[in-house]
Amino acid sequence: MSIRLWSMATPIGPWTVVCDDDVVVVSGFQSMQDTVKRLPPGLSEPTSVPDLGTISAAVRAYVDGQVDALDRIPVSQSGGPFRQEVWRVMREIPAGETWSYTELATKAGKPSAVRAAASACAQNMVAPFVPCHRVVRSDGSLGGYYYGLPAKEWLLAHERA
Repeated sequence: MSIRLWSMATPIGPWTVVCDDDVVVVSGFQSMQDTVKRLPPGLSEPTSVPDLGTISAAVRAYVDGQVDALDRIPVSQSGGPFRQEVWRVMREIPAGETWSYTELATKAGKPSAVRAAASACAQNMVAPFVPCHRVVRSDGSLGGYYYGLPAKEWLLAHERA
Protein backbone atom coordinates (compact mmCIF):
# COMPACT_ATOMS: atom_id res chain seq x y z
CA MET A 1 0.00 0.00 0.00
CA SER A 2 1.46 3.31 -1.08
CA ILE A 3 -0.41 6.45 0.04
CA ARG A 4 0.78 9.34 -2.11
CA LEU A 5 -0.16 13.04 -2.23
CA TRP A 6 0.18 15.41 -5.18
CA SER A 7 -1.08 18.88 -5.99
CA MET A 8 -1.13 21.28 -8.92
CA ALA A 9 -2.28 24.86 -9.45
CA THR A 10 -5.56 25.41 -11.32
CA PRO A 11 -7.60 28.52 -12.16
CA ILE A 12 -9.67 27.87 -9.00
CA GLY A 13 -6.79 27.15 -6.64
CA PRO A 14 -4.75 24.09 -5.80
CA TRP A 15 -6.13 20.70 -6.78
CA THR A 16 -4.79 18.07 -4.41
CA VAL A 17 -5.11 14.33 -4.91
CA VAL A 18 -4.36 11.49 -2.50
CA CYS A 19 -4.15 7.99 -3.90
CA ASP A 20 -3.71 4.54 -2.46
CA ASP A 21 -1.58 2.83 -5.08
CA ASP A 22 -3.42 3.91 -8.26
CA VAL A 23 -6.85 4.53 -6.71
CA VAL A 24 -7.93 8.07 -5.80
CA VAL A 25 -9.15 8.18 -2.18
CA VAL A 26 -9.29 11.96 -1.57
CA SER A 27 -9.36 14.79 -4.08
CA GLY A 28 -10.40 18.40 -4.10
CA PHE A 29 -9.61 22.05 -4.53
CA GLN A 30 -7.66 22.84 -1.40
CA SER A 31 -4.12 22.87 -0.04
CA MET A 32 -2.18 19.73 0.72
CA GLN A 33 -2.45 20.50 4.45
CA ASP A 34 -6.26 20.84 4.31
CA THR A 35 -6.52 17.69 2.21
CA VAL A 36 -4.51 15.66 4.73
CA LYS A 37 -6.97 16.79 7.44
CA ARG A 38 -9.78 15.12 5.44
CA LEU A 39 -8.11 11.71 5.13
CA PRO A 40 -10.37 8.80 6.09
CA PRO A 41 -9.61 7.14 9.44
CA GLY A 42 -7.05 4.38 9.23
CA LEU A 43 -5.28 5.79 6.18
CA SER A 44 -1.59 6.31 6.83
CA GLU A 45 0.11 9.67 6.35
CA PRO A 46 0.68 10.22 2.62
CA THR A 47 4.03 10.85 1.03
CA SER A 48 4.16 13.96 -1.15
CA VAL A 49 5.33 13.10 -4.66
CA PRO A 50 6.05 15.20 -7.77
CA ASP A 51 3.75 13.12 -9.97
CA LEU A 52 1.10 10.38 -9.77
CA GLY A 53 1.59 9.04 -13.29
CA THR A 54 -1.72 8.29 -15.00
CA ILE A 55 -3.69 10.19 -12.35
CA SER A 56 -1.63 13.38 -12.72
CA ALA A 57 -1.83 13.08 -16.50
CA ALA A 58 -5.64 12.82 -16.30
CA VAL A 59 -5.86 15.86 -14.00
CA ARG A 60 -3.68 17.92 -16.35
CA ALA A 61 -5.70 16.78 -19.37
CA TYR A 62 -8.96 17.73 -17.61
CA VAL A 63 -7.69 21.21 -16.76
CA ASP A 64 -6.44 21.56 -20.36
CA GLY A 65 -9.95 20.89 -21.69
CA GLN A 66 -10.26 17.11 -22.08
CA VAL A 67 -13.27 17.05 -19.78
CA ASP A 68 -13.73 13.27 -19.89
CA ALA A 69 -10.14 12.59 -18.77
CA LEU A 70 -11.15 11.70 -15.20
CA ASP A 71 -13.84 9.21 -16.19
CA ARG A 72 -11.67 6.08 -16.16
CA ILE A 73 -9.59 6.84 -13.08
CA PRO A 74 -10.49 4.40 -10.26
CA VAL A 75 -11.76 5.92 -7.02
CA SER A 76 -12.68 4.55 -3.61
CA GLN A 77 -14.49 6.07 -0.65
CA SER A 78 -16.37 4.72 2.33
CA GLY A 79 -20.15 4.72 2.37
CA GLY A 80 -23.19 2.51 2.54
CA PRO A 81 -24.82 0.80 -0.46
CA PHE A 82 -27.08 3.69 -1.49
CA ARG A 83 -24.30 6.26 -1.18
CA GLN A 84 -22.02 4.01 -3.27
CA GLU A 85 -24.74 3.76 -5.92
CA VAL A 86 -25.23 7.55 -5.94
CA TRP A 87 -21.50 8.05 -6.46
CA ARG A 88 -21.43 5.43 -9.21
CA VAL A 89 -24.39 7.01 -11.00
CA MET A 90 -22.92 10.49 -10.56
CA ARG A 91 -19.95 9.41 -12.66
CA GLU A 92 -22.42 8.80 -15.51
CA ILE A 93 -23.43 12.48 -15.71
CA PRO A 94 -21.83 13.66 -18.95
CA ALA A 95 -19.42 16.58 -18.70
CA GLY A 96 -21.19 19.77 -19.67
CA GLU A 97 -24.54 18.56 -18.32
CA THR A 98 -26.22 18.84 -14.95
CA TRP A 99 -28.79 16.70 -13.17
CA SER A 100 -31.02 17.73 -10.32
CA TYR A 101 -30.76 16.04 -6.94
CA THR A 102 -34.15 14.50 -7.76
CA GLU A 103 -32.85 13.06 -11.05
CA LEU A 104 -29.80 11.72 -9.25
CA ALA A 105 -31.90 9.98 -6.58
CA THR A 106 -34.16 8.52 -9.26
CA LYS A 107 -31.28 7.21 -11.38
CA ALA A 108 -29.72 5.73 -8.24
CA GLY A 109 -32.92 3.71 -7.75
CA LYS A 110 -34.62 5.60 -4.91
CA PRO A 111 -36.69 8.53 -6.25
CA SER A 112 -37.86 9.52 -2.76
CA ALA A 113 -34.30 9.67 -1.36
CA VAL A 114 -33.49 13.16 -2.63
CA ARG A 115 -31.99 14.29 0.68
CA ALA A 116 -29.85 11.16 0.87
CA ALA A 117 -28.60 11.80 -2.68
CA ALA A 118 -27.78 15.39 -1.73
CA SER A 119 -25.97 14.10 1.35
CA ALA A 120 -23.88 11.79 -0.85
CA CYS A 121 -22.89 14.83 -2.89
CA ALA A 122 -21.94 16.74 0.25
CA GLN A 123 -19.88 13.81 1.58
CA ASN A 124 -18.07 13.10 -1.70
CA MET A 125 -14.35 12.90 -0.92
CA VAL A 126 -13.10 12.47 -4.49
CA ALA A 127 -14.31 15.57 -6.34
CA PRO A 128 -14.28 16.10 -9.26
CA PHE A 129 -13.49 12.46 -10.18
CA VAL A 130 -16.99 11.84 -8.82
CA PRO A 131 -18.53 14.99 -10.31
CA CYS A 132 -20.85 16.26 -7.59
CA HIS A 133 -20.45 19.73 -9.14
CA ARG A 134 -22.76 18.51 -11.95
CA VAL A 135 -25.69 18.16 -9.53
CA VAL A 136 -27.94 21.19 -9.05
CA ARG A 137 -31.27 22.06 -7.49
CA SER A 138 -34.51 21.33 -9.36
CA ASP A 139 -34.90 25.04 -10.18
CA GLY A 140 -31.47 25.03 -11.85
CA SER A 141 -29.71 26.98 -9.12
CA LEU A 142 -26.34 25.63 -8.09
CA GLY A 143 -27.05 24.54 -4.54
CA GLY A 144 -23.86 24.08 -2.55
CA TYR A 145 -20.32 22.90 -3.17
CA TYR A 146 -17.70 22.03 -0.55
CA TYR A 147 -15.05 24.09 -2.35
CA GLY A 148 -17.34 27.11 -2.86
CA LEU A 149 -19.78 28.18 -5.53
CA PRO A 150 -17.11 30.02 -7.61
CA ALA A 151 -15.30 26.67 -8.01
CA LYS A 152 -18.56 24.92 -9.00
CA GLU A 153 -19.33 27.70 -11.50
CA TRP A 154 -15.84 27.44 -13.00
CA LEU A 155 -16.03 23.64 -13.33
CA LEU A 156 -19.42 23.78 -15.07
CA ALA A 157 -18.32 26.57 -17.43
CA HIS A 158 -15.04 24.75 -18.14
CA GLU A 159 -16.92 21.58 -19.09
CA ARG A 160 -19.37 23.42 -21.31
CA ALA A 161 -16.64 25.28 -23.21
